[in-house]
Amino acid sequence: MTLPPLADIVARAHVVALPLTTRFRGVDVREALLIDGPEGWTEFSPFTEYDDAEAATWLAAALDFGWHPQPAPVRTEIPVNATMPAVPASAVADVLARFDGCRTTKVKVAERGQTLADDVARVRAVRTAMGPEGRIRLDANGAWNVDEAEHAIHALAAFDLEYVEQPCATVDELAEVRRRVKYMGIPIAADESVRKAADPLAVARAGAADLLVIKAQPLGGVRRALDLVAEAGLPAVVSSALDTSIGLSMGLALAGALPSLDYDCGLGTASLLAADVVADPLRPRSGTLPVGRVEPDAALLARHAAPAPRRDWWLARLERCHALLTARE
Repeated sequence: MTLPPLADIVARAHVVALPLTTRFRGVDVREALLIDGPEGWTEFSPFTEYDDAEAATWLAAALDFGWHPQPAPVRTEIPVNATMPAVPASAVADVLARFDGCRTTKVKVAERGQTLADDVARVRAVRTAMGPEGRIRLDANGAWNVDEAEHAIHALAAFDLEYVEQPCATVDELAEVRRRVKYMGIPIAADESVRKAADPLAVARAGAADLLVIKAQPLGGVRRALDLVAEAGLPAVVSSALDTSIGLSMGLALAGALPSLDYDCGLGTASLLAADVVADPLRPRSGTLPVGRVEPDAALLARHAAPAPRRDWWLARLERCHALLTARE
């Protein structure tokens, strides 16, 4: 991919800071750099703690989405799941109310400072709210060791789990957990072991997961993610990284272009934002989202513009990541 000049990107860039409805991943405000590309709006929003080498891959995705036509979709709507942060059980119903019509909920577990009892209470509350027909998947973000994962999955299996995402950090650990819990019939999904790995196909080769959780930005764009899924030969769930509606449209383009889509996708996270940059945010309606590009509202861009020091921080990061991509070429 030929990179657009840095000056052209900067001239098209807008840095925004959006408040969250619920603290998530340790933050209360989500920052993002949005770009008005020739093919449409795009987003560069790696989390602030990521180093430049990792963030540069997110920039490659943003530039591909903003400067090049995307693969043709094979579906026009994407079923999506609700996302349950590590909130107290008493707050579960209020969170679910933001996800209209979603039949699946991904529940965050293994939160630092919480206990397995907290997880059990949260998952029980989700099951009660959704009823027996609802689907529940867990996401531990690699926080358990193998023994902790086996114990926790056993404790939570009574709530009829669809799958458990990234119970442990390493590929070897995932493979061992998968072996230990196979008798329960609970699939294991890999997320960080794909998007943050030097070799994203190692999970598939090791037989360490039953399915992949993929995100467009961290994998370098829609085309690159599609190639990865095809080579891995495993079912895929498309998820988001707490994007604005601009970034979610990239994830929807990926989900729309997958040859098969067997699971609800984690692209409903705009419901966790207290504000967005588009007049009609990409929040679930009857449990689905439409495939297609969206454009921000000028007044909302201005209202949620990041303070000058944060804009400068993001532009400096953009410059460093652009230099890394240039060197890779």
